Amino acid sequence: MDLRSELLKSIWYAFTALDVEKSGKVSKSQLKVLSHNLYTVLCIPHDPAALEEHFRDDDDGPVSSQGYMPYLNKYILDKVVEGTFVKENVDELCWTLTAKKNYRPEGKCVLPGKDAFRLWCLFIFLSEDRYPLVMIPDEVEYLLKKFCMAMSVELNCVELEDFISQDTVQQNGFTVWAFLEMMNSGKLTRGIAKETVSMAIEEVYREIVGDVLKEGYLWKKGQLRRNWIERWFTLRPSTLIYFTSEDRKDRKGNIQLDGNCCVEVLPDRDGKRCMFCLKTLTKTYELSASDTKQRQEWTTAIQTAIRLHVEGKASLHKDLKLKRREQREQREKRREAKEQELQRLRALQEERERKMAELELLKEAQRQAQALLEQDELRRRQQHEQLQQTLEIQLKEAEEARASMQAEMALKEAEAERQRTRIKELEAMQQRLEEALQQEIKARQDEEAFRYAQARLLAEEEEKMKALMSLREEQEEYIQRAQREKQELRQEMESKSRSLEEAQRQLEEVRANRHRVDQDVVAAQRKLRQASTNVKHWNVQMNRLMHPIGPGEKRSSVGGSFSSFRIPSQKDPGLRLRQKSDEPDEESKENMESRGGCESDRRLSTNGDMEIP
Repeated sequence: MDLRSELLKSIWYAFTALDVEKSGKVSKSQLKVLSHNLYTVLCIPHDPAALEEHFRDDDDGPVSSQGYMPYLNKYILDKVVEGTFVKENVDELCWTLTAKKNYRPEGKCVLPGKDAFRLWCLFIFLSEDRYPLVMIPDEVEYLLKKFCMAMSVELNCVELEDFISQDTVQQNGFTVWAFLEMMNSGKLTRGIAKETVSMAIEEVYREIVGDVLKEGYLWKKGQLRRNWIERWFTLRPSTLIYFTSEDRKDRKGNIQLDGNCCVEVLPDRDGKRCMFCLKTLTKTYELSASDTKQRQEWTTAIQTAIRLHVEGKASLHKDLKLKRREQREQREKRREAKEQELQRLRALQEERERKMAELELLKEAQRQAQALLEQDELRRRQQHEQLQQTLEIQLKEAEEARASMQAEMALKEAEAERQRTRIKELEAMQQRLEEALQQEIKARQDEEAFRYAQARLLAEEEEKMKALMSLREEQEEYIQRAQREKQELRQEMESKSRSLEEAQRQLEEVRANRHRVDQDVVAAQRKLRQASTNVKHWNVQMNRLMHPIGPGEKRSSVGGSFSSFRIPSQKDPGLRLRQKSDEPDEESKENMESRGGCESDRRLSTNGDMEIP
């Protein structure tokens, strides 16, 4: 049984408690309050929008359990995370709602409210997985035996049989209110103090609902100080927790159990007896019980907890409950098989008796038949003799008739031979007629096929004519559209021709301007060469003036310097290269007018060998 099923059982009691009229429906305001409280105890974030959307006031009437289940599953149970809430708080909420309506104890031996709540939780745990919730007598007996074992008393089976013998219990099982009424009657706990009953109920509740495999005091050896201290230990399927005392308020430690843990019995030492140790991967815990029996119980319980953890089972009693249910089902199957076997044996006995009676009747009939058979045999003998005499007479007559028949047979055979010949001729004629008929049928079929092909060809011709007409209409449309497009293209070509003529006229103007610019460039180059010649001449003159002839100097040095200065001619390849590089290209000629005289001055300064001072 998973967590969802356990929660649903408790919530089912809360829902039915809100159903005051027992109509299977609950008002929306009450369901809102119930849902809000479930959000709180299950530690789920509240979703007021979903709550208001699901329980709108404009909906008609109250809500049934089937109508509430989608909201409960989607917005509450699907968000529940195991370990984030206390299951006992949910049970207390649902018990508070259902006890106000249904729990009205009567009599002297009334259980306290806490014990009634624990019995209600035990009932839910052991009840069957069908609604309305009931507990079968076997589970009730199992639970009562657990109570009696906790109180160290014997179960009063007579009183239990009296309750079980009631018609409602035999047909449907125990309801929780019938179970609480039986416990409140005091017949099963007669002569036992209420405190003892309460302690037994708490012990069984912690064992079954709280998954406590064993509890009690043990001596534990410290890990650091190595001294022995008495602690209260609580064993569950996955953990071993120890407290300062049995009130379980001050927890001192928690030992996680897994498949790597093991329990070993230790010999007595350090003044301690009945010792054993619990080994984990990281630590070894040395423990001491009060006696050998307690040590055996503790080691067995710890081994059981380790086995449950390894098998992935969260609760021992859930596993035991499933096993008891399987055993009951197997017993029920065996009982049904035995009943079927007994019914089969009874049917076989009845069949055997019926066959024996039939056998007696058959024997009597056989005796009667034997007498009748003897009489018939005598009668048949007499008839046989008479028949033999008659047959002899008939045999003679038959021999005479046979001779006459042979003569007739000879005649008949000749006639039959003629008939066979005639039949063969008729069969040959029939075969020729059938061939002619087949040819005629084939000819008609060919004619039908030709007619069908002709009709198909006519239909295709008609379709092609229609397609041709549509194509002709499309062609006319296309011709008209082409004429319109041609006219538009002609107009566009005329406009482009005019634009082209205008562009050619502008190109002629640009070429004329370029020719004029070229002439200006040639004139500027000619002026540049003249200016370069003049500059070099003036440079020579300036050098003469700046270096006068001193006394004792030869004039030839000046002349040599002058003669070493060479005026570049037009044939000088260096000058031609500079002139060629100075000639403007197509792009520079187009930009010549914008550059103006500044460009001429810059060329003049760069073509000279030295700058004019």
